[in-house]
Amino acid sequence: MSEEQRRQLQQQLWKIADDLRGKMNADEFRDYMLGFIFYKYLSEKIERFADEVLEGDGVKFASLMEEDAEGALIIEEVRKATVEALGYFLKPSELFKAIALKGNNQLDTNNEGESHNFILADLTKILKNIEQSTLGTESADDFSNLFEDLDLTSSKLGASEQDKNELVVKILAHLHKIDFRLDDANADVLGDAYEYLIGEFASGAGKKAGEFYTPQPVSTLLAKLVTSEKTKLKTVYSKRRER
Repeated sequence: MSEEQRRQLQQQLWKIADDLRGKMNADEFRDYMLGFIFYKYLSEKIERFADEVLEGDGVKFASLMEEDAEGALIIEEVRKATVEALGYFLKPSELFKAIALKGNNQLDTNNEGESHNFILADLTKILKNIEQSTLGTESADDFSNLFEDLDLTSSKLGASEQDKNELVVKILAHLHKIDFRLDDANADVLGDAYEYLIGEFASGAGKKAGEFYTPQPVSTLLAKLVTSEKTKLKTVYSKRRER
């Protein structure tokens, strides 16, 4: 990552810090930020892999319509292949960018054509769905309670549900501007984001300010996701296309 790219990354993370300043202590702030960042990473990881295996069909994963019969069939086949290759699954509507866009009134309208951006219920369900998508698989233990520290009902996010929603929408909007550059093998945006947050906001008991620490469940998952084989996903999914 270039110095300019690192500066832009840190700028977005600091903007989030400004939004959360005074609402919670450093440890709590860190937990929320790492949770949202990891959700974004998982979303971009699965979308990239799914797009690769759908390339022959000429469609993008994020554009698949879940309510459409054909779209639902393709999504189900992608789910099976992705869980086997990556260990988890997210539907197109559950991707980070879809929720970020909805939160900023750039996605979905109600029956009257008016925009709506309440996303707390969606987020709560999505984070739970990520864990549930792994049940019965080898990755179940790795994903168990992965987002338990990301409490979207906490009063520290705001006095009312609308206040909480408004703050979370701001956070996702800032994170949406960060490109994790998964196509660049030399880039480690996720690692740089973690290191910056820990360095700036670590303050837990037994930790020195600036000490780098990555929670064990996250470390384990990252190791498995980074080393997962692309060809395995392509091979599994190709069976659908051959039928």
